[in-house]
Amino acid sequence: MLVRKSLGRIIAVALLGSTVYSLPALLPVSLVQAQESGEERKTRRTPALRAKVYEQLARAQTLADEDKTAEAIEALNSVKDRSSSMNSYELAMMYNFFGFIYYNDEKYDDAIAAFEQVVEQQPIPESFELSTLFSLAQLHMMQGNYDKTLSFLERWEALNPGEIPAKNYLIKAQAMYQMKDFERASRYINQAVEMVEAEGKVPEESWYVLQRAVYYELKQPEKVRDVLVKMVRHYNQDKYWVQLAGMYGELGEEKKQLAILESAYQQDYITSSADIFNLAQLYYYHQAPVKGARLMEQAMADGTLERNLRNLKFLANCWSLAKEHEKAIPVMISAAELSSDGELDAQLAQLYLNMEQWDKAIAAAQRALDKGELRNPGMSHLVIGMAYFNQKRFNDSLNQLAKAEEYDSSRRMAQQWGRYVQAEKVSYEQLQEEFSS
Repeated sequence: MLVRKSLGRIIAVALLGSTVYSLPALLPVSLVQAQESGEERKTRRTPALRAKVYEQLARAQTLADEDKTAEAIEALNSVKDRSSSMNSYELAMMYNFFGFIYYNDEKYDDAIAAFEQVVEQQPIPESFELSTLFSLAQLHMMQGNYDKTLSFLERWEALNPGEIPAKNYLIKAQAMYQMKDFERASRYINQAVEMVEAEGKVPEESWYVLQRAVYYELKQPEKVRDVLVKMVRHYNQDKYWVQLAGMYGELGEEKKQLAILESAYQQDYITSSADIFNLAQLYYYHQAPVKGARLMEQAMADGTLERNLRNLKFLANCWSLAKEHEKAIPVMISAAELSSDGELDAQLAQLYLNMEQWDKAIAAAQRALDKGELRNPGMSHLVIGMAYFNQKRFNDSLNQLAKAEEYDSSRRMAQQWGRYVQAEKVSYEQLQEEFSS
């Protein structure tokens, strides 16, 4: 009769953890449970596990429980020396012990070799064989042996009498993904996800991660988006909101992109400088510059964004688009001080001109010309000319307008203004003569 003993850590057969690309977790299956499992199956007659062999294996297990790995292996080798007198089930359990101990010692190749010996011993209980085949598929997956992963899964499926579980399709999808066979990976992961969802359950997060990755490799952004919608709904994480927004942007659905990012921001999910700036840009391009400006100011105030040239320039542009010139000007001044070229000073000059601050417009435009590297230097001369005109400095105005005519981009406007200023100059001088006579 089989002796029943309580073991501190019962021998186990490796079963895959549900997390993609994680180490397999060992779930305990005792010698007694394995024996009873074998007895319950009527389709396969298997020999018994004799008490004497059990006790020898249990001794090795006790040593392993005490972290005496070398002694445990030595005890198993002693059992192995008498293997010629052992039946198939006893040999299978011995190799199972070897595999378990090697696995816990992180000697995965040795563990695989031992577990492969388990399934070579016949006959053994089908449940034991099934568990070991599945373990081998997982261990080979962990070691990057993807062909063998698929081979042992197929052996498992051929022996298993019931429906193929969703996890099998998941593992196949993982293997195919690693082999860069994305089409087949797609079929398998879709099958796995659909099986779980058909039961009214939510697939594990890692399953969606793999499905999303497969669709991304297949360059199917619409399907990537659809998976991310599920991930946002079921696994409400900041990274999934940001990724979903990015996919809407890639698909040209900018309004949805803005809506998703704004919703994420309201949940405090938008925290990185890149995402903050991206949201501010979306506000700007969707004609909500005040929101963009306030977002930028808050981010710079709390240190998320630096007060550098790019950020200050964009903040100034937001306030300018919102017609908030009083707020735009000090920001643009700060940005211009950081810039080596005159572009920002040229923009500042036009703002001052629009606000009828003639002296400041002239000074800013002159700084722009002095710094140089302007895309359109003629416009700065034009601004100075218009400011001089409003100060009734007609000759200075005409001189600047003449300089503006030297550039193709500003020639036509400068000529029009030149004619107008000349006419006004004549009228003004005539009026002055009349008053003086």
